[in-house]
Amino acid sequence: MTTQAGITVRVPAKVNLGLVVGGPRRDGYHELATVFHAISLYDDVTATPADEITVTVEGSQAEDVPTGTDNIAVRAALLLAERAGVPDGVHLHIRKGIPVAGGMAGGSADAAAALVACDALWRVGLSRDGLCELAAELGADVPFSVLGGTAIGTGRGERLTAALARGEHHWVVALAGYGLSTATVYAELDRLRADRVLPVPRVPDRLMKALRSGDPAALGASLVNDMQPAACSLAPSLRRTLHVGRDAGALGGLVSGSGPTVVFLARDAEHALDLSVALTASGTVRDVRRARGPVPGARIVDQPR
Repeated sequence: MTTQAGITVRVPAKVNLGLVVGGPRRDGYHELATVFHAISLYDDVTATPADEITVTVEGSQAEDVPTGTDNIAVRAALLLAERAGVPDGVHLHIRKGIPVAGGMAGGSADAAAALVACDALWRVGLSRDGLCELAAELGADVPFSVLGGTAIGTGRGERLTAALARGEHHWVVALAGYGLSTATVYAELDRLRADRVLPVPRVPDRLMKALRSGDPAALGASLVNDMQPAACSLAPSLRRTLHVGRDAGALGGLVSGSGPTVVFLARDAEHALDLSVALTASGTVRDVRRARGPVPGARIVDQPR
């Protein structure tokens, strides 16, 4: 998992338990109110000393991840080096476990992991708040990938407030055999809602009450994603996946973020296994994984002594 003098950071995927999307802002982004929830699908990012800042990738869909300066983990290392005045390079090795272009913040997770790993490798010593400030410059989901857990996101999603959430939840993650561009899904959402006057987005009270109660059934009934109609418009097969999970007894299901990954909430670990079997047998998905949440954000799992 690590090479000589390397530091490995493990970082989780996220799902949006609630994603309420306002209209386009002047800066091209959309105003959001969302509930982020970190689940136990992980990428590992290992940072080792090098003369330059470079990256390699292994794992599922590794061929779809850029390996130049357009890689967001490389951008994270470059940003930290610039702000901290670090002249050193670093080699980043990413082991993918989070779907690529799947609506689960895989790229953002890698950026968060790179910040944490390089901060430790270069002995910069930033606090979590300091890391989150840099993370917000890289992307709206990156600060949450640093923190993990369950949190409310506003603005573009980068302004975070810890959510009062009880209990551990069991999820079944249905992976598609293709990706969806977040920008394309937002454009489709704008097209579908072109004639609507949109209120200021806010997280539904029902969802927050369900999180506080820790009741899986209440949470499953409260899941919401404004982007789901747009994702289903671009990828109609998602509707069939959603139907399969619901027919198999999922407490709730929704497209994760901009998709095309679909997540289902199970009653418990045994029920999650039953859902996994039903989804696998349906032939509607590329792969099925089970996960639990919430889990912590980017954390060092190995480093030199």
